[in-house]
Amino acid sequence: MTTAEATPAVGARSAASLLQILWLASPALPVGGFSYSEGLEGAVHASLVHDETSAALWLTDQLHLGLARSDLAVAAQAIVAWRADDLERIRALNRWVLQTRETHEFRLQSEQMGRSLMEWARQLGELGAGVFERLHAAQLTPPTYPVACACAAASTEASVRDSLLGYAFGWAENMVQAGIKSVPLGQSAGQRMLARLAQQIPTAVEHAMALPDGERQAFAPVLAILSARHETQYSRLFRS
Repeated sequence: MTTAEATPAVGARSAASLLQILWLASPALPVGGFSYSEGLEGAVHASLVHDETSAALWLTDQLHLGLARSDLAVAAQAIVAWRADDLERIRALNRWVLQTRETHEFRLQSEQMGRSLMEWARQLGELGAGVFERLHAAQLTPPTYPVACACAAASTEASVRDSLLGYAFGWAENMVQAGIKSVPLGQSAGQRMLARLAQQIPTAVEHAMALPDGERQAFAPVLAILSARHETQYSRLFRS
């Protein structure tokens, strides 16, 4: 086979992987991400977030200080572990996520979204690229979302970096929609916020990929306090 003949197949595999990562990042993925604000609603209730500027700053900080140092870093390492069939490593990463959720609602979110992604893969059957079977065989109790999503990403030929870019952008879309509903804001404000986050995501991804185990963390005390208060907040739109 000549190089010219091989090129379309390589290009087709690359395109398929890109589409699969976009699929995983889509707000339409039935894992329930739209129902969580990850403390943003609590910040609105405490008047820490009250307009477009404060919402954009809050989410940018959450991206760099929270997501990049915890879930993105876990997903980066889990993708490599899934591809190497290193179940011991995968279970250790899953335990770390469970142990570092600072509030009950944050832990429930990760568990529920992880189980929902596993069920999504089961419903796909043969189209699920064996994701359900691999998650089931790993005996994660239960699978957390970063680890389950990493399993789905590992089944593609996408690079770790591209997989994390998709993961982070999917998170950003959900969070911006939470801001639009809870502040509230208009759609144009939401698009400006999403544009700002998109500019910051590559830096957050590079940071996450470079983090060794000893520097991975989920320490965000203000966010944890807001989340704990949100659990008993008198009126809520979101589950976190």
